[in-house]
Amino acid sequence: MTNSPTSRHPHSVSANRHRLLRRIGTFVSYAGLSLVALLFLFPFFWMVSNAVRSNAEVMAVPVRIFPEEYQWGNFVEALVSLPFGVFLLNSLVVACGVTAIVIVVSCLSAYAFARLRFPGQEGLLLTYLSTLMIPQVMLVIPLFLVVSKLGWINTYHGMILPVAFSSFGTFLLRQFILGIPKDLDEAAMMDGASRLRILVTVIVPLAMPAIGLLALFTFIAQWKSFLWPLIATSGVEKATLPLGLTLFQTQQGTAWNYIMAGATISMVPGVILAIVLQRVIYRGIAVSSGFGGR
Repeated sequence: MTNSPTSRHPHSVSANRHRLLRRIGTFVSYAGLSLVALLFLFPFFWMVSNAVRSNAEVMAVPVRIFPEEYQWGNFVEALVSLPFGVFLLNSLVVACGVTAIVIVVSCLSAYAFARLRFPGQEGLLLTYLSTLMIPQVMLVIPLFLVVSKLGWINTYHGMILPVAFSSFGTFLLRQFILGIPKDLDEAAMMDGASRLRILVTVIVPLAMPAIGLLALFTFIAQWKSFLWPLIATSGVEKATLPLGLTLFQTQQGTAWNYIMAGATISMVPGVILAIVLQRVIYRGIAVSSGFGGR
């Protein structure tokens, strides 16, 4: 005996209601995420919007969301008004130098804490990680005194070496390495590989997602760093981009449109690096969550 239409009706109404509620929930979720995304993107939009205005329009009241007249020449003026190429080169040297050293030191120390066993290991790790709680401002004066005694003021190594060690990088890579099976290390040891070779040929390739994430965080942090370059340099020849942009502030006033244009240009390397590393970072998130497959 088959079911009559009336007997199937309550189930069909319940299914339709459940489907409707699910669609409403999906719409609300996407609408909320879109609103949050707009809130995060608005400062960048406002920066670009002010970069193509006249300085008078930037300070005009009431505020206009879009410029009355687009002045794309502000980007050219920002590049030629100051030695922008020098600032860009200095920022690249400092950011890339710090990133390279942080990755090497973090890989070595993270492997030691994750794989080696030695007396006082846990206490040393805790002490190492406790440095994360020390504000950078408290370290500025001691670092400056050391750099000054060494004669490293206004030099690349004076800007790079004091900030080229990261407890966060060690912790991040250690946690990732702990998730790599030790059987791979033991197999490599049976083939006669040393600890250093195991790190380079086995651990590092598998830890590339975490290394890519660390590289991105470190590069962006140093690219936008202002306090330490301000302390460790004097003059324009070693100034980085954040310091160079302050030269648009003079006694005659502040060229906010040029500052915004320069800040927009300075974002390009970080955006490019994020795009290049996004596949590596996504693979790390996918593998760690168990949804990435191979």
